[in-house]
Amino acid sequence: MPNAHLLDQSWGADLPRLRSDADVAALEAIPYAERIGPQSTYAALQAGAAFQPDAPAIQFLPQVSAEAEPAVITHAQFIARVTQTANMFHDLGVGPNDVVSFLLPLLPQSFYTLFGAQAVGIANPVNPLLAPHQLAEILLAANTQVLVTLGPVPGSDIWDKVMQIRDQLPQLKAILVVQGASDEAQSIYNFDERMAGCPSDALRSPRQIRSSDVAGYFHTGGTTGTPKLVRHTHGNQVYQAWALRLTMPIEPGRPVLFGLPLFHVGGALTQGLAVLANGGNLVVLGPAGWRDPAAVQNVWRLVERYQPALWGGVPTVLAAALSVPVGQADVSSLRVASGGGSAIPVAVCKVYAEQFKVPVLEVYGMTETSSVHVMSYPDRPIRLGSVGHALPYSRVRVVKVDAQGQWSGDCAPQEIGVIAMSGPGVFSGYMSETHNAGAFVEPGWVNSGDLGRLDEDGYLWITGRAKDLIIRGGHNIDPLAIEEVFFQHPAVALAAVVGQPDAYAGELPVAYVQLKPQAQVDSGALLDFVRQRTPERAAVPVRLTFIDSMPLTGVGKIFKPTLRQDAAERMVRDLLADLATEGAAITVTVAAHAVHGQAIRVTLPASAQAAHPTLETQIHARLDPLVMPHEVAWL
Repeated sequence: MPNAHLLDQSWGADLPRLRSDADVAALEAIPYAERIGPQSTYAALQAGAAFQPDAPAIQFLPQVSAEAEPAVITHAQFIARVTQTANMFHDLGVGPNDVVSFLLPLLPQSFYTLFGAQAVGIANPVNPLLAPHQLAEILLAANTQVLVTLGPVPGSDIWDKVMQIRDQLPQLKAILVVQGASDEAQSIYNFDERMAGCPSDALRSPRQIRSSDVAGYFHTGGTTGTPKLVRHTHGNQVYQAWALRLTMPIEPGRPVLFGLPLFHVGGALTQGLAVLANGGNLVVLGPAGWRDPAAVQNVWRLVERYQPALWGGVPTVLAAALSVPVGQADVSSLRVASGGGSAIPVAVCKVYAEQFKVPVLEVYGMTETSSVHVMSYPDRPIRLGSVGHALPYSRVRVVKVDAQGQWSGDCAPQEIGVIAMSGPGVFSGYMSETHNAGAFVEPGWVNSGDLGRLDEDGYLWITGRAKDLIIRGGHNIDPLAIEEVFFQHPAVALAAVVGQPDAYAGELPVAYVQLKPQAQVDSGALLDFVRQRTPERAAVPVRLTFIDSMPLTGVGKIFKPTLRQDAAERMVRDLLADLATEGAAITVTVAAHAVHGQAIRVTLPASAQAAHPTLETQIHARLDPLVMPHEVAWL
């Protein structure tokens, strides 16, 4: 049997059991640098391929079905394709400081591109669902030299977006197109044809990669202004693969159902690199992954066919899967469920524990920590609602910060403060120095922007996103606590609580709920259910809105800015409803604002201005007491 974990040169066949702080301390007695062999993601993938070269690395399902036969790529074939892709980039002039960006759905070529780019230069995976101007901003900020993209295929607008923005990218040397034709006069090359002509046995680049070399730029943050590009080193990313082998059932030959996008660290590193570098295999759920409704609808039959030990995804996917009947599917292979990206409702965790007899290992991290930094350990008691302890060699603190975002003291146990993290996975800063102000509370300690507390046993509890807190008359309301109550109701599939502007209280909590298929419940009855289970009267939502489909990000998180915008628009329309008269229709929008972050815009027909001379004054009088700024326009 080969070494049980080739990323760790000091271990034998057995991995340590981490049951206590003492076990972790014993592991950490050996300096982390002495434990790691590979200095790059490419070397880590080579280590993973060495376990069982002929075993699957990727099983790709073009259509998501338990009956479909996957296209199988072995570990030997996978590392060969990554090598060919790296050599293709090298031939196009990509060096250690050059950037290869890609706009691709989940295809085998997406994985070759991610890791091939890192072997010779810097990879920049980008969300292809973004608008053209957002894509241009990210590619400009990254100084993209080579772009890999999907061709003009039915059902996709990626190619059209690329054609719209290519002239805005002065550094762009070449476009490699997957499922598209070459046009060498336009520096456009077919990906597969060009790759096939490159050697697969060794890298042409003479580069000797160090762990401190930059491996990737991952975009994060908002969609306005200069994009935030997180700078990952090879060492940051390899740590993720090394640490998760300790705490997850990621094993040689073991499959994982894979549906997370590669532009997110959860897909690229937590499930992608970690599984491949440890000899496992990814069952890729079609080009759209978990965004394809068939992926969730077939989830338990997919578990039966592929027999994964780990069932992981973002909380919305975990919750949606519970609406799918298990039927006669054999799901006995499952040993743990895991999720992160946002809080997993305790009610969801309880169902998995009761119905499937598996623990839910909640994870916590961010792009700036190369994904998972804190998690519930499988060999330690799990406290539902907590995200557990920091990974080995990593640290987490809850701190007080001053107005400049700098450390002003540590919080006592059970005291809520800002979560700060340090360790081998923590990045050194954003690509642009303008974003680094306030990014660290102290050198090496990243400011998460999240609020939390540590209990007396070192378990971390997330109490909310600093910007998601609802402040009602000076009283802080944690939306997570209210959302947990909604999830206790059997009809609720998804729930989100956000703040609605209010002239008196500043903000009031309002709720948005997506019901399970065929479920029915009256809004009043559901609010009564929540009211009876919410100790804080001020935290009970003042309004409940049922929606057919919760707005989600590209990785399946609930996108609260859309809900906050909707809540503000509804409130303003209600506030101004009696002012609308014949010929003076009032249109209300809430949108991003360059100075204020968000602003209310009230639009009136210019033709009615003479007939309603006091209307604008009345609108200002009603909206002036709101904290959110507003403007009135006659159009």
